[in-house]
Amino acid sequence: MDMKEIIDFVAGMPGVLAMLPGPGDGTPELAWGDAFFYYAPDGVPPKTGQPFATIVTKDYPGDEDSRLNRPGAFRVNLFAGHEAFERWTGQRPRDFRPGSVDVSRSDVIFGHPVYGTLGWLAVVNPGPRTEADVRVLLRDAYQLARTRRERREERRRPATP
Repeated sequence: MDMKEIIDFVAGMPGVLAMLPGPGDGTPELAWGDAFFYYAPDGVPPKTGQPFATIVTKDYPGDEDSRLNRPGAFRVNLFAGHEAFERWTGQRPRDFRPGSVDVSRSDVIFGHPVYGTLGWLAVVNPGPRTEADVRVLLRDAYQLARTRRERREERRRPATP
């Protein structure tokens, strides 16, 4: 899977806002070339909250263990939730200890090196071993984000008499 294929796959889900930072759009230069996916059916990025998935193309400060500064390296990050995280890692998110696995290996799903304790999974350069699973995990992350937003909107609606 290459980045374009993943971006097209996720951006094609109903209500997804794909933000692709680049020069001249007011985003920090560090984010240029990366991708951020929100469930935003109105096309407006949420004022609070995180994207449900991202693609990063470089090391960020404090997040260098995946060695993304290698040519062609990128990492897909997604919110999996507690159950899926435990299924994939064998650990509960709150018990997750970064550094327990080599997070620079390609085509391997692992607990996110920074956000694993919050239920995030990641994979560097998804390939034949992980492609189908990454698609399922991305669909599930999308559905979790959609459900969260719909619940939040439902709570904001005034009760009908």
